[in-house]
Amino acid sequence: MLSTNQAATMLALQDKMNAKVNPDWIAVKSPFLRAVVIEAAEAIEHHGWKWWKKQECDLEQLQMELVDIWHFVLSAILIKHEGAQQPALDDVFAELGSTSVTFDGQQISYASLNLLEKLELTIGLAAAKRYSLGLFSALLADCQMSWDDLYAQYVSKNVLNFFRQDNGYKEGSYVKIWSGREDNEHLVEIMAKLDVKSDSYQTDLYNELQARYNLLDMA
Repeated sequence: MLSTNQAATMLALQDKMNAKVNPDWIAVKSPFLRAVVIEAAEAIEHHGWKWWKKQECDLEQLQMELVDIWHFVLSAILIKHEGAQQPALDDVFAELGSTSVTFDGQQISYASLNLLEKLELTIGLAAAKRYSLGLFSALLADCQMSWDDLYAQYVSKNVLNFFRQDNGYKEGSYVKIWSGREDNEHLVEIMAKLDVKSDSYQTDLYNELQARYNLLDMA
């Protein structure tokens, strides 16, 4: 289960990341839930949905898309509470255990949906400027992730996001494809080599990303 310390840490990291992109991000109120729509659609692609061709589920990339979704949900929660950390933290736990949602005039039980249907519901809610932490928790379970797993991957992706910003992401000069693969894929490889519990984990991860970015042929 998600701990209070983990949730508080992630909210603080998300605020710090967003402020790096735009110090006035709370007032600007960017459409973070629109980003959830896109990330959930990408998750569907990684899962595979085309019935007319053979596809295999890329579980690691599917999990990474859930981490991306979590970034944007946390941002939406912080905006809802004008950046106040404690009310945002309270909001996280208020409905974390919910098992259903009313949407489009129907009461929908998460247990009645398969993974793709949960992702579709996530898209529908986000398009309607809504989110459900109970639904997200159900998605984690379907993708074989615990909250501890999410926390570890969230911290890792947070490092990648800082790395991107430091290397020109906002200005458009950052190169996302390294040797024919997305930086996300390189991140997964590096994570597997490092100890997430190490005090130097964030620094080690950042340095390894920088080394690959500098040395690999990028296409």
